[in-house]
Amino acid sequence: MGYRVVVVGATGNVGREMLAILAEREFPIDEIAAVASSRSQGTEIEFGDTGKMLKCKNLEHFDFTGWDIALFAAGSGPTKEYAPKAAAAGCVVIDNSSLFRMDPDVPLIVPEVNPDAIEGYKNKNIIANPNCSTAQLVVALKPLHDAAKIKRVVVSTYQSVSGAGKDGMDELFEQSRAIFVNDPVEPRKFTKQIAFNVIPHIDVFMDDGSTKEEWKMVVETKKILDPKVKMAATCVRVPVFVGHSESINIEFENEISAKQAQNILREAPGVMLVDKREDGGYVTPIECAGDYATFVSRVREDPTVDNGLQIWCVSDNLRKGAALNAVQIAELLGRTQLKKG
Repeated sequence: MGYRVVVVGATGNVGREMLAILAEREFPIDEIAAVASSRSQGTEIEFGDTGKMLKCKNLEHFDFTGWDIALFAAGSGPTKEYAPKAAAAGCVVIDNSSLFRMDPDVPLIVPEVNPDAIEGYKNKNIIANPNCSTAQLVVALKPLHDAAKIKRVVVSTYQSVSGAGKDGMDELFEQSRAIFVNDPVEPRKFTKQIAFNVIPHIDVFMDDGSTKEEWKMVVETKKILDPKVKMAATCVRVPVFVGHSESINIEFENEISAKQAQNILREAPGVMLVDKREDGGYVTPIECAGDYATFVSRVREDPTVDNGLQIWCVSDNLRKGAALNAVQIAELLGRTQLKKG
């Protein structure tokens, strides 16, 4: 027996990726529905490479009664209105927005890191998916934390424009083309020109000078991994279409060498270690696009602190950072909570 699954926000980048990954991983589905806003009603979307076409249904009129799981990729506005309705109808919501992440009654899940926390879904029938930059970070940190107990993390991110949605990708493309033909460049989605530039600003500024993206990384990592970990983040938008990169500096309570860390990461779930100390012996966003793994490279000791390491981490933000993690949550939910057949 399979599940009746709804993908909400099915016409967006993440929604389409969710449909593709559900098909790729052969998630046990009896029925699948693509749901989006009224302006996308009737739009046909392919269900992965199955050849099956789904006609988009209107979220405003969709009845979640009798459906098992709803993967939400619709943004905080529609999610705030419709996710509680879906949950009340008995459909378990797995939400990709930031809306429920810090709700103490909603589990924030990365299956390789804190699978046991999924039982908390029963409080509200809702599970939160973390921020894209947080998801890959905690996958890389978890096995190292288990081995030597992390005290402090300092991370700088290099985040692709797809994290800002289709508008962000379009803006990078249009600005790059404009520069080559000497047309004027007009920032719209971003605060400054993104083509051939980097912008140390993602989401809104907060009172302490950090941005909300940086705050999200800190509080979400604490909730998922360990509230005792001290952390600082700087989040930067870079002119890359897909794939987030992170430079991570880690201080541990216990001694750990680069060699030990490499051995641990080589066996860690969800991690692919590519760490040759030679030209090209590391992973960049171009290589990670379309892949499931969280790639780790450049593992080395930090001589400025006791028990310190530095690592480089890259992942496809539309996959592990969003759609894949949501589908993995659905798989975990099916295995442990909603067993059928």
